[in-house]
Amino acid sequence: MIIGDLKMQNENQVGTGRRFAFSNFRYSWILRFCLGMGMVAVSSSSLIAPLIAQEKDSNKNEPFRPEAGKFPPLENAHAYKGELVFVDHANRRGSIRVAGSGMFFRNDPQPFAMLPYGIIRYRGGPADLRDVPIGTVLHARAYLPPDPRISSVPVLPVNNKDKDANHNRGAGVEPAENHMILLEDDPSLCLREGKVWRLKELEIQNNEGKITARCETKQNREASADEQTMTFDAATRVWRGREVLTIEDLVTEGVWPASGKKSLDNQEVLLGIMWKPTPDGIFTRFHISDIWLDDIAIKRAAHQQAEVHKSFIRSRWMAGWVDAVEYGKFGRATVTATLFGGMDEALYADFKQGVPAMMNAVENNLKHTHGAYSPAHMASRGSILEVIKSPNEPPLGSSGIQIRFETDLIIEGLRPGRIVRVRPGSWPVVDVPREEYLNDANNIEERFPSPAIFPKY
Repeated sequence: MIIGDLKMQNENQVGTGRRFAFSNFRYSWILRFCLGMGMVAVSSSSLIAPLIAQEKDSNKNEPFRPEAGKFPPLENAHAYKGELVFVDHANRRGSIRVAGSGMFFRNDPQPFAMLPYGIIRYRGGPADLRDVPIGTVLHARAYLPPDPRISSVPVLPVNNKDKDANHNRGAGVEPAENHMILLEDDPSLCLREGKVWRLKELEIQNNEGKITARCETKQNREASADEQTMTFDAATRVWRGREVLTIEDLVTEGVWPASGKKSLDNQEVLLGIMWKPTPDGIFTRFHISDIWLDDIAIKRAAHQQAEVHKSFIRSRWMAGWVDAVEYGKFGRATVTATLFGGMDEALYADFKQGVPAMMNAVENNLKHTHGAYSPAHMASRGSILEVIKSPNEPPLGSSGIQIRFETDLIIEGLRPGRIVRVRPGSWPVVDVPREEYLNDANNIEERFPSPAIFPKY
């Protein structure tokens, strides 16, 4: 990324420790938001399951800042979860109300940004931020901002997660680790880690009530797994095979009683989890939005989400970064680039030796920086000379696939270390909406929207 021409107008944000959130927007800030949005790179469970299994605990509490041009070790990521409160999908950022030991509703939403190679998973499939409903409880793996000077979200003191936020909130609810390498909902996490929810008991009245359950590995009961009580209501969806049921349907079938308590005999399910305000002085009780009763149901959900994502990426192009450039004469060059990971295998299969391709420069939020009509407007055109697949397990964020792309007219943005998007010839050429490209790549507010757009409480 070329940053020498930037004066870093947001340097005064570095290390201030101020809290920003996404509610109570002024109208002018909303307008700025709508005019400044970007794009997302995404995910797939099959590529990251073996990586998370190798995690270590030794460095998990040490703040870690990723280096440019390197995929950071997953074991150095800070893990936390919380409720998705706001999404700026075009700029690959949002805010999460982080769960802690105190009163959940008191916790200020914490802004986050996806790393260029960050992975998002929803319902077991790769996803874009725009796919995840507000209120969904997400599990995060995150690092300190790679370069605080150009962070598009507020920069906090590196030890902020160790501070007690006071007002009955506890420690850990305002982590400085706000640049995500992995963001996933509960069913995605359970599928990746081989876990299930075992339902112990329900209490129901008027199609709403509470369920007591434990999240455990599928093979073994875990003594350390705590029982949790969560709410459900008439809007909770129940997925069974190819059917979508309601709580009322379960009552009508006699599977659940109309009122009272019932033992569920440790029934194994997957749960979609969100948060809603809860009466009776219960401050941190989560809510069940969806119940998947069997493998067919969750596989269909994952397949549908993967199809949504494949269509999205084919219209926005595959993201990666430039490893090297070999310059020829009169604008000719050969670019070696690594494709980012976590996407459906069908997308990678479209990158083949000899196929025509286009490559365009993008910023860290994956917005196209060249061309006001479409990504193809100013993209370098050429063909793929070679596709190189690593024999080793790639780090999280990488596909393990390199391409060598030859062009007869290379654009300025295709330099080592820069982020790019690549389109193989079989993908459509479309015009992306205004919020997903930069009209003036030299305008700092367009290139790196500053944290100043976030309101202060």
